[in-house]
Amino acid sequence: MIKRYGNTPKTGERYKMRAGVYAILPNMGQLLLTYQAAPHYEFQLPGGGIDAGESPIQALHREVFEETGWRIAKPRRLGAFRRFVWMPEYGIHAEKLCHIYTAIPVRRLGEPTEEGHAAIWMDVSDAIQELGNDGDAAFVANLTF
Repeated sequence: MIKRYGNTPKTGERYKMRAGVYAILPNMGQLLLTYQAAPHYEFQLPGGGIDAGESPIQALHREVFEETGWRIAKPRRLGAFRRFVWMPEYGIHAEKLCHIYTAIPVRRLGEPTEEGHAAIWMDVSDAIQELGNDGDAAFVANLTF
C-alpha cells in the first residue's frame, strides 16, 4: 500500500489521477529546491507531471531543468506516496501519485525556464521544515546524507 499524505479526499468529489516525479538533490549538506511563487507560494522538491509518451526518467530530467535550470545525473527511485489536492492552475481535483527519486545535481545551465520558479539551495534540516507538503518532507527526513 502506498502511503497518503495531506488532505483526505472529499466525499463525492472526482479526482483525476496524475502521476509525477520529484527529485531530492543533495550537495554538501544542502538540497536544491524550487520555490514556486504562484499559485502555491511554497518550497518544493523539483518535479512535476509525466507527459504522455514520456518515461518517468525523461520527465524527471525535464522537470528538474525547467524548475531549477540544473542538469542531473544518476537518478535512483526511492518510493512513492499519494496526495489529494486541488490544482488551480489546471482547474482539477487530482490524486497525485508522487514518485520520489534522488539524483546528483551536476551543472547549472541557467535560470529556471518555468515561470514563477526559483532554484534555492537550503540546508537539509531547514528543508524538512520548509517543504510545502508532508510527503516530500518525510522522504527527505528518511534519507541518509
